[in-house]
Amino acid sequence: MKTLVDTCIWSSVLQRDRIANKAIEKKLVELILHNDALIIGPIRQEILSGYSDHKKFKELKNKLDAFANLQIIDDDYVLAAEFSNECRKNGIQGGHIDFLICAVAVRNKIPIFTCDNDFKQYSKFIKIELY
Repeated sequence: MKTLVDTCIWSSVLQRDRIANKAIEKKLVELILHNDALIIGPIRQEILSGYSDHKKFKELKNKLDAFANLQIIDDDYVLAAEFSNECRKNGIQGGHIDFLICAVAVRNKIPIFTCDNDFKQYSKFIKIELY
């Protein structure tokens, strides 16, 4: 099943400086092997941001180059704003990228693979599916 993989999952597995959660790693590997792991440009940017060591940056970029970006369309930004407003109305704050992830996932009818607990809070007020 095609799945939009959030930054925290990619980072957990791709950044070998810290120990990856083996269960998360196994699930991501399964998605990759079945060609079901999806990424969007803002997630790619988040993963690559903060690497002042050019060698490590390039290594990580090369790994991510295997994955094409899932297209973001103008309507996704509008839906992301609607999601943000709905959650804020209900006392839930979230980041713009998080809501963009939700909008792209909803439009494409795919789940989000994340270990970020904020998405559980969002799912109480917006119709997202978590992997």
